[in-house]
Amino acid sequence: QVQLAESGGGLVQPGGSLRLSCAASGSALIINIISWYRQAPGKQRELVGRVTPYNTNYADSVKGRFTISRDNAKNTAYLQMNSLKVEDTAVYYCNLNIYERTLGSKDYWGQGTQVTVSS
Repeated sequence: QVQLAESGGGLVQPGGSLRLSCAASGSALIINIISWYRQAPGKQRELVGRVTPYNTNYADSVKGRFTISRDNAKNTAYLQMNSLKVEDTAVYYCNLNIYERTLGSKDYWGQGTQVTVSS
């Protein structure tokens, strides 16, 4: 069974940076699609960015500041967040569409990691 483990959240001052990681357990995995979402208190979960085999898209609110990347050898996806703002405060979730030989292609969610931007 494939499981995701997120890490990298924390408290940072406005203008600071954080890098979130989303590591998938298992072997011989192929990560097809990487998506990062966030949910602020009292708000709906929103898509922050998505990387597919064909394109990359980011929410307007994070364009130019956030970057999604991956390390296939480590089965890990990243969300680099720069120039953080107070309004970026939220719980961040990764969602990976992964192909595994015996399970096929499925969507998996990370457990979420808190990012707090505050002075």
